[in-house]
Amino acid sequence: MSGDPSWSDGIAAAGRASRPWAEDVTLLVPTLGRPIIASCLRAILNGSVWPRAIIIVDQGGSAEIAGQVEDLRGLGVDARYQLCTGRGRALGLNVGLRLVTTPFVVITDDDCVPGEQWIEGYARHLANEPAAVFTGQVAAAGEERVISTVSGQQRMSSRRPGWSFDRLSGGNCGMAVEVLRKIGLFDEDPCMRFAEDGEWAYRVLKAGIPIVYAPDLIVAHVGWRNLSERLSQYRSYARSHGAFFGKHLRHGDLFILLRASVHFTRALRRWFKGTVGGDVELAANGRSYATELLPGIIAGMKSRVGPPSL
Repeated sequence: MSGDPSWSDGIAAAGRASRPWAEDVTLLVPTLGRPIIASCLRAILNGSVWPRAIIIVDQGGSAEIAGQVEDLRGLGVDARYQLCTGRGRALGLNVGLRLVTTPFVVITDDDCVPGEQWIEGYARHLANEPAAVFTGQVAAAGEERVISTVSGQQRMSSRRPGWSFDRLSGGNCGMAVEVLRKIGLFDEDPCMRFAEDGEWAYRVLKAGIPIVYAPDLIVAHVGWRNLSERLSQYRSYARSHGAFFGKHLRHGDLFILLRASVHFTRALRRWFKGTVGGDVELAANGRSYATELLPGIIAGMKSRVGPPSL
């Protein structure tokens, strides 16, 4: 058992009050081996329903996390610890997705804490609409600012790509394995390393598969990056986003050209608003997207790497 007392207490409590199973649902969590994943797994154990299986793909080689997976097995959970020696979230996701044996899979990140009804909600929504991809709210938690949050109490269904973005939160999404077989897995191209979720969502909508935002599906994203780390991340996100655009432009997708123009215009607006208002972070975000989109687009247009199939 893990040496973390809060983890040990959580396992003991879960053993005294086990939950019903969501028989058709596997939970997938990619991680870099960060200890913060314990909060994510404790939240799953505190949920109203447990997933039938849990797959942890670790790109950090953490013995602590491997021990936590053993503790989950002791509770009767079909839990699997999969070491992944490569880098990139898309690679970690794809390694885990190839191991899923249930009809549905839900995905979160190691720095996200799902709500009590999260697994139960996904099990219900996916059973009712197995041909749709689902996503939900992402609230901010922790002491540091969270780069992206998603809120809104109105259920929404998108059936085609949007002008500026497609509503899918990579740390809060779920789908049928059959959708993955149809669309393909996440793009592991290094030039698009931080845009795998948006690019996959774009392919989903282009194929006519709806993405449904369900507000009852809630996770809290724990902010842990300091200001310097966030500013660096904005640049990486912007260049990766540009690469996503460039890869689709290379295939003659002119809608992406309009979408890139919208992003560039909005970036200039954020840069100006942040500078005038003294918001260093907003200005840096806008500047990053205004200056890194074009290099990213060029990199994407040069790339010949495509998303793998399931």
